[in-house]
Amino acid sequence: MNIMCNVIIIGAGPAGLTAAYELSKNEKYKVIMLEESEDVGGISKTIKYKQNRMDIGGHRFFSKDETIMNFWKEIMPLQGEKAFDDKILGRTAELEQNGPDPEKEDNVMLIRHRISRIYYARKFFDYPIEIKPETFKNMGLKKTIQAGCSYLKSSIFKRKENSLEDFYINRFGKVLYQMFFEKYTEKVWGRHPSQISPDWGKQRAKGLSIATILKDMVYKILKIKNNKNVEISLIEKFWYPKYGPGQLWERLAQIIEKKGVMIKRGYKVQKIIKQNGKIKSVICLHDGNEEEFAGDIFISSMPLKNLVENIKQEQVPENILDIASNLPYRDFITIGILVDKLKIKNETTIKTLGDIVPDCWIYVQEPDVKVGRIQIFNNWSPYLVEKPKENVWIGLEYFCKENDDLWNMSEEDFKNMAINELTKIGILENTTMVKDVHIEKIKKAYPAYFDTYEKIDELIKYLNEIENLYCIGRNGQHRYNNMDHAMLTAIEAVKDIKENRKDKSNIWKVNTEKRYHEIKR
Repeated sequence: MNIMCNVIIIGAGPAGLTAAYELSKNEKYKVIMLEESEDVGGISKTIKYKQNRMDIGGHRFFSKDETIMNFWKEIMPLQGEKAFDDKILGRTAELEQNGPDPEKEDNVMLIRHRISRIYYARKFFDYPIEIKPETFKNMGLKKTIQAGCSYLKSSIFKRKENSLEDFYINRFGKVLYQMFFEKYTEKVWGRHPSQISPDWGKQRAKGLSIATILKDMVYKILKIKNNKNVEISLIEKFWYPKYGPGQLWERLAQIIEKKGVMIKRGYKVQKIIKQNGKIKSVICLHDGNEEEFAGDIFISSMPLKNLVENIKQEQVPENILDIASNLPYRDFITIGILVDKLKIKNETTIKTLGDIVPDCWIYVQEPDVKVGRIQIFNNWSPYLVEKPKENVWIGLEYFCKENDDLWNMSEEDFKNMAINELTKIGILENTTMVKDVHIEKIKKAYPAYFDTYEKIDELIKYLNEIENLYCIGRNGQHRYNNMDHAMLTAIEAVKDIKENRKDKSNIWKVNTEKRYHEIKR
């Protein structure tokens, strides 16, 4: 007879929900999820404001791992008919045989084209940078020659990679680094790249370089001429739920709740009881009252900083507490702005509703504004926008630190700053074009790679020695992982639980391979 095993999962983001789903396949496990907010999906949730929807940070559904791709497709089938914009514009679209029609059904995953560019010196450059005439034209002859010589120099005289600056210069040369990485990185992290560990580059841009871009270009040419399969390619398409990423996680939550998983919303973990090398229970605050949840297994996707601080009264070693308490994070503010049209023109050959630029993301490298990235929600999915033929719904992304000047700015001042920045860099003609505005603030959106991060292996060792604790997800491991990586950490943790494995190193090895995360074999 199976003995019931009580599992407590902290956090209902992609990692936590995936763990609950995997455990729900076996009736042996009784699962309770504790989520601080009233929503599921973590930063992958979708914000609905009036009749428009915002994606927090932008979430492409793409993975090199077929397990994850099949997981997503199982929850939300791929489109079998054209989406609204493809149909209106007569654009070709990749379709799944017998898939649902997004014009008639809501539970559908769209197949979208990946278009992201860099906005620098009031001009567009491909992201990642592509070697083509338009790039050289926008750079100008002098800068192109300087960039070429700089890259050749970096190819011959490699730097020792002590910082993120060294990492980028080794792969792109100093000139391209200064143009396309230096200021943007400083906006994101609030630190100059020379002060950031190269681990961030290894995590997010591994394998990506001028050499990779040239190789990709050659492979594309060979594929056209010789009709041969290509080994690698920078992704040019991705999947995306009709109503944004939160739609998939809300559906997954419904599925697991039907299987008996209890999702406790509005439950903030504030104390963790540890005895004899194991977690005994967690104490949550809900509606002003404390509730205790005992368990046999604990899976945590909460920030490592909070996790350790919540058990500090149980005599966590001083050095471990110091590492955890000083782990850095970057917080995030996104502001949705509804306008009639954009000033920037669509000079591509790609048809769009209202002839807007076709980008999903625009990486703003301009040093004279604070905005880091701009999303154009119309291009992620036309169904995020109430009237996609008449309005453009954009999201400006600002990176900050909780309680700094940006974070504490009044809503009115923040709105005015954001709109003025759009006009300053030529995205909008003037401020009168704005029809509506909405602001969202997200704490601990990005785990950062400086300060006590260099000692994180000591912290990981301590946590792995807590026999019944499994750390998963982006903040649960303090790694800047994508959704698929977060899900894979959950899948690996559940494997360890089911097989009663003591070695948890497989969970921490997710996304440590050396290939760029947007290159697929």
